[in-house]
Order: sequence, then C-alpha cells, then structure tokens
Amino acid sequence: MNRTAIFPPGGKGRFGPYGGQFVPETLMPCLEELERTWVAARADAAFAAELGELLADYTGRPTPLYRTRRFGADCGGGVRLYLKREDLNHTGAHKINNVLGQILLAQRMGKRRIVAETGAGQHGVATATACALMGLDCTVYMGEVDMARQAPNVRRMKLMGAEVRAVTSGARTLKDASSEAIRDWVTNVADTHYIIGSVVGPHPYPALVRDFQAVIGSEARAQVLAHEGRLPDLVVACVGGGSNAIGIFAGFTGDETVALHGVEAGGSDAGHSAALSLGEPGVLHGAFSYLLQDADGQVIPAHSIAAGLDYPGVGPEHSHLKDTGRARYGSVTDAEALQAFHDLSRLEGIIPALESSHALAWVRKLLADPAERDLLAARAGGAEPVIIVNLSGRGDKDMAGDGIGGHA
Repeated sequence: MNRTAIFPPGGKGRFGPYGGQFVPETLMPCLEELERTWVAARADAAFAAELGELLADYTGRPTPLYRTRRFGADCGGGVRLYLKREDLNHTGAHKINNVLGQILLAQRMGKRRIVAETGAGQHGVATATACALMGLDCTVYMGEVDMARQAPNVRRMKLMGAEVRAVTSGARTLKDASSEAIRDWVTNVADTHYIIGSVVGPHPYPALVRDFQAVIGSEARAQVLAHEGRLPDLVVACVGGGSNAIGIFAGFTGDETVALHGVEAGGSDAGHSAALSLGEPGVLHGAFSYLLQDADGQVIPAHSIAAGLDYPGVGPEHSHLKDTGRARYGSVTDAEALQAFHDLSRLEGIIPALESSHALAWVRKLLADPAERDLLAARAGGAEPVIIVNLSGRGDKDMAGDGIGGHA
C-alpha cells in the first residue's frame, strides 16, 4: 500500500517516546477492534482495490504536481518550485484520503454512525461527504468560533445530511471540538466510529491516518522523478495536527538527501499554535506529544488565523521527527501567511487554504535568506534546487472569514 511500516519505531503505538494510548478503559476494546480491522484490511487485496477505486474515480487521484509559473520567480527565482495539488481533490482538501479509508474500516466493523471533529471544516465536509455516499449517520463537532469563520463549510456539511453540533466550551475551536467528539464516542462506542481527521489521538490513529495520507507522498515521489529525473531537495508542508505533512513526508522519509520542513502557525499578538517550536511534551487527546501547556501542565489555548492549524498539540510522529532531526520545524505569522494567500492567488490563479499558505510563506521566507539559499544550493549540488510544497486545500472556504475580509 505504501512505504511505511505497520508499527512505528519505538514499539507498538510509539514513535520513540511519543504516542501511546492514554484513554479510559471503556475505549480500549474499540481501539483494539480498530487496530485488528486495520491490520487485516492492509493485508486484504479487496480492501486496497475498493479504496483505490474510490480515490481514483470519486476523489480524482492522482492529484497533479504543478510547477509554478510566477510564484517561484516572485520569491527570488533560481529554484524549481512545485505544488502538490491536494486542493483539487473532491471536497477541496487532502482530508478525503483518510476519511474514505476509515469509512471502509467502519463498515467492516459494522458501525452505522460516524462522529468527527473539525476546525477549518475540511475534515467535516469530507466526513459528511463519505457518510452521504455510504448511507451512514454523521455528527460533526465544530467550535462556535470556527463555525462563524468557516460558514461555507458548515452549509456544505448540512446540505449533505450531517448534523453539525456547535461546541461552546473552552476556546470554541478545534481542541474543544475534539474533546466533545471523544465524549460522544465514549458514550456510544457500540454503534459509533470516531473518524479522527489528523495524525493525533491514541494508537492506532496516528499510524493509521498516516497510512491513508501516504498516498500524497508516494504520488509526489513518482511525479517529481518523472518531471525532474531526480528527488527534490526540499519538501514543505504546514503542520497543525500534521496529517498533510506526514502524508507527503511519508514518500521521502527514507531519502536522507531530501530535507523535510514542517511549518507551524506563529500567529500574532493574540497567540500561536507552534507546539513543536515552543511547546513541551505532555498528554492531550490520548497521546504523548509536544503541546502548549503552562507551568502546571495545563493545556493553554492556541491561536491561528487558519482554523485548521488552531490546535495546541501535534501528532506524535512529528515529535519523533523533530527530536531525531529528520525533519525541521519553523513557523510563520498570520500576516506572512495572509500575504502568501494573496500572492499565490494573484500570481498563479490558485486560491490556497490559509493552512497551506503557511507553507508557501515559509518558502518565501527561506528564499529571502542568503544563508538558507546557500544551504539549498549545496544540497542541490550545483543544479537548480527542486522544492515541493504540499498545497493541502483550497481557500474558497476562507473567503467569508474576518481574516480575509479585513485584508482583501
């Protein structure tokens, strides 16, 4: 199915010291059933064939690897900059890759009801879409703040028959929506499957979601070899929970010549969501990983102009990649991401999601630094450096948000 292993380094459910299953006893039978079903599905050619058919004919895979015409030049030129166009998937983002895989697992487990959390609404839309396709009941939890700034996606979910439950506790964003979805799941485990939208949560979710998103990296690897005759020098993706980043990284983690950069939300004076850059290890939503917390270990609110990055934690595999040095993580501010949103729209005719705009802004920042350019040039060995940015989603959803309305 892909180049990843069933179980990550560090033993079952662990990426080094990160990951694990920090959950109530009532959830352990469900997690064990999910793991058994997933492992069996991985070895079942019929499962791979059905998922492959859905990804090709329903979602529209493979997505293109597009070489930018003007954006790369506007960043100073001298590089060959590609976009992996996950925004062209049905539903408008990479989220559908994981949802279709988990929907098939839910059917194998006999679950007739699906719950999910969503921040930017893209995972919620993908889940509502797949439930409509398969005739399953769907409940999506979404923070009240996110419902206001992602109103078009709320309408799309309802149109496809999903119940969207507003979460009014806490900061009323993604973390709180995740907590409510887990509470629902704990209460209704007999007939309900929880489709987590990112590489977070207790084992087996981080590895399972990575496996379903690894199609991004495997496609990108084959496509860049076809276009350039060699591997890229740098792969860049935004990181909230981290599913789109792990998905494209999975195609290149075994290639030591390829640098992997994850970009977190540096936010503004209102705060940030840079768990890897500025957080400390702790437990959130069933897993041990880097997260934002105070001196007493209490999780503190995150902030980002991009609802999909507005989360105080991160997937445990990213924590392992950070500690081992295999991937590098940095951040850009709300203002830098917003500028990249406008730049790609005006220079390429492609409206990126605010989440993906963070990765674009990082490339611009990197190429403006002479020392970073020298590093890239050395990595490329005299050739023009090849860079791939994972364009994880499209930005139509962000047009109604106050972040865009105030700056367009």
